Amino acid sequence: MKAIVYRQYGSPDQLQLQDIPIPVPQDDEVLVKIQAASINSWDWDLVIGKQLLLRLIGGLRKPRHVVLGADIAGRVEAVGKNVRFFQPGDEVFGDIAESGFGGFAEYVVTKEKLLARKSPAMTFTQAAALPQAGLLALQGLRHFGRVMPGQRILINGAGGGVGTLALQLAKSAGAEVTCVDLASKFDMLRGLGADHCIDYTVLDYTRTGEQYDKVLDVIAHRKVADYKRALRPGGTFTMIGGSMGWLLFQMMVLAPLIPAGSGRKLGIMGYRPKREDLDLLTQLFEAGQLQPVIDREYPLADTADAFRYFGTGKVMGKVVIATP
Repeated sequence: MKAIVYRQYGSPDQLQLQDIPIPVPQDDEVLVKIQAASINSWDWDLVIGKQLLLRLIGGLRKPRHVVLGADIAGRVEAVGKNVRFFQPGDEVFGDIAESGFGGFAEYVVTKEKLLARKSPAMTFTQAAALPQAGLLALQGLRHFGRVMPGQRILINGAGGGVGTLALQLAKSAGAEVTCVDLASKFDMLRGLGADHCIDYTVLDYTRTGEQYDKVLDVIAHRKVADYKRALRPGGTFTMIGGSMGWLLFQMMVLAPLIPAGSGRKLGIMGYRPKREDLDLLTQLFEAGQLQPVIDREYPLADTADAFRYFGTGKVMGKVVIATP
């Protein structure tokens, strides 16, 4: 089969189209013929290899997972003897990172628990754009309690895959939403329902004097004290992505020390892929409440170009790799 393989860190130039064997499913696995996969920030970080923590996870000296790609959509080709939920021919989607990635290829094997049935109303491209970004958005907004009507929500990094879905989820819950990203993305964000937009190249949202009930930060890199300043009494800050260095230490060690009297809470979301949450995303899609934003679609052979575009930071929503 064809797959995008990389064997050293550095840049998208390391991504090469190669022939590798079709994997064989174990007893609790399914073999999926991939129709589409999408790029997430972890894929980018694992290609570049600059973050030490991710290298400790993904291979210190060289990549442990030579085929990346977590978000997939496709058809089940074969199943292991202990698989009960799926059968050949089923259309599925999910985040397969826990099984070792492998989505930028024609076939992949993964644990059946990581997959859900794709809605017939979804294209494979739409389905591939939903799993990780959708689950991060959904679980991030639930962190420290669900969104309530009338709450003021801020999403930093709102124009990407997670942010565009979190915006739609927050609006459907009745929140007033402020989006932080590049000004070039404002029209798209307003079209999804954003009430206010902040250009991060012009304003630091933690220094505007505005305060929020919930802050969801996809690219967090400031000090804990900055985030505390942006929260109303009783407000919450959830870090979904961003700095893996000093800020991560602050969030794990210092944030819990904030005096309880303020009622403010800061923390890192513990992400878990769950079939029931994938099913909820499907229900919201079918109800017209959630629509993945697809910026560009590339063929598998052009995956390196797709990563180069992803690395510009100008992506609106998701970049999808098609594997017909």
